[in-house]
Amino acid sequence: MLRRLAPVQPDRFEFTPANLAWAKGQITKYPEGRQASAVIPLLWRAQEQEGWLSKPAIEYVADMLGMAHIRALEVATFYFMFQLQPVGSVAHVQVCGTTSCMICGAGELIAVCKDRIAAQPFTRSADGKFSWEEVECLGSCANAPMVQIGKDYYEDLTAERFAAILDDLAAGKVPVPGPQNGRYSSEPLSGLTSLKEFESGRTQYNASVQRAVDLNDTVKRIDGTEVPILTPWTGKAAPATPANGKAREPKPAKGVAADATGVTVQEAPATSKGKPAQAEPAPARAKKPRALKAPRKGGADDLKQIKGVGPKLEALLHSLGFFHFDQIAQWTAEELAWVDDNLEGFKGRASRDGWVEQARLLATGGETEFSRRVKKGDVY
Repeated sequence: MLRRLAPVQPDRFEFTPANLAWAKGQITKYPEGRQASAVIPLLWRAQEQEGWLSKPAIEYVADMLGMAHIRALEVATFYFMFQLQPVGSVAHVQVCGTTSCMICGAGELIAVCKDRIAAQPFTRSADGKFSWEEVECLGSCANAPMVQIGKDYYEDLTAERFAAILDDLAAGKVPVPGPQNGRYSSEPLSGLTSLKEFESGRTQYNASVQRAVDLNDTVKRIDGTEVPILTPWTGKAAPATPANGKAREPKPAKGVAADATGVTVQEAPATSKGKPAQAEPAPARAKKPRALKAPRKGGADDLKQIKGVGPKLEALLHSLGFFHFDQIAQWTAEELAWVDDNLEGFKGRASRDGWVEQARLLATGGETEFSRRVKKGDVY
């Protein structure tokens, strides 16, 4: 498909302060003279900031990386993830039209797009809120037909449900992504036919949907405020300065022949001049925590208020002698290692989900956002 830049372009582009700090941090991942390797993430962040990738944005990123403008333009026009035309201010809808989705009704979803958004793809709706396109397989064939809106998938769609999702988004609401027919994930619609022992213990939504629900915004574009900028490889907090000066084409070193492997000195050295990574600390020795034969008077705590502990895991913890938040809150590193090793079918879950930290808060009468939802009955 021929991809061209939009005929109408903004006068200029520059990163916001937060995105500029992020971009400088990304550049430090690469050795001096190789900053151009950051072109894709920087172009992507420029698109996230504006919604689409304009010519001034492409040239801004090229200048930041010391690249010729044409080199950055080649990247932007090659990859279909870069939108070269303005998109809807609320959402750009990507409808999967490949085999599974086509068989299961993608044509009906495209018809909704043509009726509710615009007759042609890459065209904004009359109110400017939406745009759409048909894309190749998005890898959710078991949940066909489906669309991607923002960062999330809306699966098992009908034309009616898809239209309702567009209405919700237009009204400023946040529709719940994932399967739209009551399915939990991508299991058979009639229920699990294997691995049935994992049926219990799951939360209301699958992990991807739960993340979107927790964020409460499935179409928000990345703006640089979501997570701290981490550049541990620099050995300091401040990111390095981007490349400056005119772009240069790579050339073999003058007067130096390639070796037997074809490598000349303009290529990255085989050995790094950086300091070797420090050895990982030795894992803690496992030690079984002190357990109880039965819960104390007053009954066991609702351990399901700890995120990552469902009904099945709660029963397993009871069988190991753990009934109360304060028991879990007192686990040492050695005891936590023992628990991780003895959670049959869920090894490592206690550490990954931070059970000890959650239990410390709950043991003192505090609450987490997750525990409040459990109490309200919104999870199990």
